[in-house]
Amino acid sequence: MVEPDEEVLQGGVANAGAVVRVGSHVLRPANEHSASILKFLSELEASGFRGAPVPVGLETDGRERLRFIPGDVAIPPYPGWVQTDDSLTSMVELIRALHDASVGVAMGDMTWSSEMADPEGGPVICHNDVCLENVVFRDGHAVALLDFDFAAPGRRTFDLAAFARMCVPVDDDVNSTKLGWHPSDRPGRLRLVCDAYGLDAEGRSEVLHSLDMSIARGGEFVRRRAEAGEPGFVQMWAEIGGMERFDRRRRWWATAWTSFDAALR
Repeated sequence: MVEPDEEVLQGGVANAGAVVRVGSHVLRPANEHSASILKFLSELEASGFRGAPVPVGLETDGRERLRFIPGDVAIPPYPGWVQTDDSLTSMVELIRALHDASVGVAMGDMTWSSEMADPEGGPVICHNDVCLENVVFRDGHAVALLDFDFAAPGRRTFDLAAFARMCVPVDDDVNSTKLGWHPSDRPGRLRLVCDAYGLDAEGRSEVLHSLDMSIARGGEFVRRRAEAGEPGFVQMWAEIGGMERFDRRRRWWATAWTSFDAALR
């Protein structure tokens, strides 16, 4: 139950309505990996990375407590200011900084969610869920990433592909329009993502391959959560039209792939 001094923060699916602000702190539901995630966030802060929430601790009521990060968070329909190339570039730079900072983190006995993780593992900690709702902006510039529930070791290019799929976006017109995305040169924006990160030809090829795999498996995560009866995902599954939403994207990708491949060469 939300207390009188708790302000519900909008957005999200799994934790919709359950993330609240109390003064200078945020309280959000904990999970089986919360101890590791909070330890990781503490390590990031100690390393000098300032683009993630600073943990305060775990509450006795089963919630994580973190310091609130002031700024703007975009939710659908996405406003125009978050769709600019400058905004996209700033998000890529923030992801690159996260990856670089994670290299020096002592993993120890940390545990991670496998739900959205790179199946090949990798040398950095990937966020794995950098959608617009999980980024804090100030004056259109990305300053922090939120919601590290699905963070896990992986390859840089895997995380970048997951981000690009949601934020370029690499998606068909029906799906992207529903979220408020404006028409754009999406192959060109994907190339911008790769260039802003500093990828060479091999890295760009890995991003495209990860996109292939992600789109081929699209819908499995949402369907699994919906079938488990999680309210936010049950509602989401119904609103998007079930698996047809992802089948439509697969049909689109089969025809659009060559333009994205050409843009990355």
